[in-house]
Amino acid sequence: MNSYILQTKDLCKDFKKQRAVSNISLSIMENSVYGLLGPNGAGKSTTLKMITGMLHPTSGKIIFEGHPWSRNDLTDIGALIEAPPLYENLTARENLKVRTLLLGLPDGRIDEVLKIVDLTNTGKKCAGQFSMGMKQRLGIAIALLNHPKLLILDEPTNGLDPIGIQDLRGLIRSFPEKGITVILSSHILSEVELIADHIGIISNGILGYEAKINPGEDLESLFMQVVANSKKAGD
Repeated sequence: MNSYILQTKDLCKDFKKQRAVSNISLSIMENSVYGLLGPNGAGKSTTLKMITGMLHPTSGKIIFEGHPWSRNDLTDIGALIEAPPLYENLTARENLKVRTLLLGLPDGRIDEVLKIVDLTNTGKKCAGQFSMGMKQRLGIAIALLNHPKLLILDEPTNGLDPIGIQDLRGLIRSFPEKGITVILSSHILSEVELIADHIGIISNGILGYEAKINPGEDLESLFMQVVANSKKAGD
């Protein structure tokens, strides 16, 4: 029986007098890919930053594996939000070595994650010389180091060429089979449609839709309707 690895209950975030996220209630199934869709500035990144502890919610609850979220749960959560946190003068292996030392993990984990993201043969090449796609994959490798149960990826295909996007798509789809649930944010409908099992659509800080993706569904029309409805609600 499937269960929820993460739920949010009426999650809100205010910045001074501006409400960026309003009563967001997400339900993320275990061992699935969840696509969080929305226009730029919709509140996707703010929501993900609250789940990863980068921002403190103004109100509402985050439930992780059936209990109230605490910072201790970050040991089971990996995240790549905004640019990959790389030392550009270090190799892929050296970047990962820095993190294993910080996390107290064995060196063997470096080879494991390099293999997962297909960066085993980068040798002495520094991260600053990597393509955008390679940097994204190294960022994901860093997020995988602590054996996360939940992996959060914020706009991971931004700036990638078609081959890089295809490679990343296959990588993300492989994670549920490894026991890793993925939350993927994006404003690119076609990409999420190919990757995700379930979607949530956020606009103007409001979750206007959440459901399983159905084959043949007109996601673009659905997306535009949710955005239009949120604009009406905000007027």
